Amino acid sequence: MSSDPGTPTLDQLRVFLTVVDLGSFAAASRKLGRATSVISYSIANLEAQLGVSLFDRETTRKPQLTEAGRAVLSEARGVWNGIDGLRAKVKGLLHGLEAEIHLALDVMLPAARIVDALKAFREEFPTVALSLHMEALGAVSQLVLDRVAAIGVSGPLPGDAGVAGVERMGVGSVTLIPVAAPDHPLARSGAIDPGEARQHTQLVLTDRSPLTQGLNFAVLSPRTWKLADLGSKHMLLREGIGWGNMPLPMIEEDLASGRLVRLDLPDMTGGAYRFDAIYRADAPPGPAGSWLIARFRQQAEGLT
Repeated sequence: MSSDPGTPTLDQLRVFLTVVDLGSFAAASRKLGRATSVISYSIANLEAQLGVSLFDRETTRKPQLTEAGRAVLSEARGVWNGIDGLRAKVKGLLHGLEAEIHLALDVMLPAARIVDALKAFREEFPTVALSLHMEALGAVSQLVLDRVAAIGVSGPLPGDAGVAGVERMGVGSVTLIPVAAPDHPLARSGAIDPGEARQHTQLVLTDRSPLTQGLNFAVLSPRTWKLADLGSKHMLLREGIGWGNMPLPMIEEDLASGRLVRLDLPDMTGGAYRFDAIYRADAPPGPAGSWLIARFRQQAEGLT
């Protein structure tokens, strides 16, 4: 036999897998609506194409895979599954389903909400690829404006006036509270006087988006460290390097263990950080994107 295998057809692979799954040529012929001789001929041609024997027909009444047959089976299933995936994706495209979604999320969005939405999305739309971008403040809206992301979940923008060309729908909020490490001067001072927090370094989340460049959010102290990453801010707060506002779900364990302390600031008590699902007005989401937005809205309404 030739050492250089040929290229089998998809029909040959289908016949091969059917014989394996049903255990006989006769059963495969009934399943595929073909004569048993045609099934045998297809397998013989496949073996000739590959240059190996796939079934042991001599020692058993029913066809048993040879060692080479078992090796080919794994690859054949992979090829056939790929074809099934291709057909499913094209079927979705024919019905308007997106092939891929780029999703931008605000870093303040609680992890539990993200996990819930993405797990459910994977179950609902297994053929739709997803690219996730985690950003802060105006960077989420900027990604949507620049068409990098089709949809996003963004925090509030200055003046709450929104962004021209971007549709927004409320999807709930998260509570922000001012915190510091237990050995921070503000945490040790007991009752905090008005203006006292201004004497200490405040850790502030920032981003490089033109939408929010040079603007400050919930900044009380003139002494600030600006951080582009919420995880870094969390780490520095726990190490006692400054004080700052954090989303409550992210620090609940720290408050319970005493690694962080809630500050009772008379001039900044925290509050709700509102989220909006957004997309470009001239590029509304398809079925999968609309489903994601609906999921985030259901979360906010307590329906999931």
